[in-house]
Amino acid sequence: MLGLKLPTDPRWVNIVEKNVEDILTDHAYCEQKATSTAISLIVSFPEYTELVQEMVALVKEEISHFKMVHDKIIANGWVLGRDRKDEYVLKLITFFPKGGSRTTQLVHRLLYAALIEARSCERFRLLSEELKDKELAEFYRNLMVSEANHYTMFLGFARQYGNKDEVNEKWQNLLDFEAEIMADLSKSETIHG
Repeated sequence: MLGLKLPTDPRWVNIVEKNVEDILTDHAYCEQKATSTAISLIVSFPEYTELVQEMVALVKEEISHFKMVHDKIIANGWVLGRDRKDEYVLKLITFFPKGGSRTTQLVHRLLYAALIEARSCERFRLLSEELKDKELAEFYRNLMVSEANHYTMFLGFARQYGNKDEVNEKWQNLLDFEAEIMADLSKSETIHG
């Protein structure tokens, strides 16, 4: 369903299980960044009314996910750690050239967002199936559904606002690029790394 070209190495779950505090901190910041992305799309493209409406709903949902993750951190007696650079996202956003028309910029941002959500969904599925901590596995199962919805929403908007054939070609090329990035990752206690 997600179209990802390279699945996550299942051994990544072993890293997560040894570093739950770190993964939850990273996850909390992923939710905060998703909130910021939705706000940024509203500010940058206010003329796309349907997009704005969906992004307002997404802001509410993502910030509620941040709170859920933060609550889980607190419940374990931990505090939210400091944010770290997301190597995955930093590499991913180098794929499309800078510039172009506003529509092209919007489509590229929507495709990036769709892929980040797709990878998060895939990672959450893996955690929901493989974590020994059943409560944490259920937590990720519930979040996985949201990520899948976000992925399809962003991809749908990209196809709606751009030339569908061009968008589909860009999407496939971006998926190929993402697979190259993932070949070097899955070795750290981060959601995407």
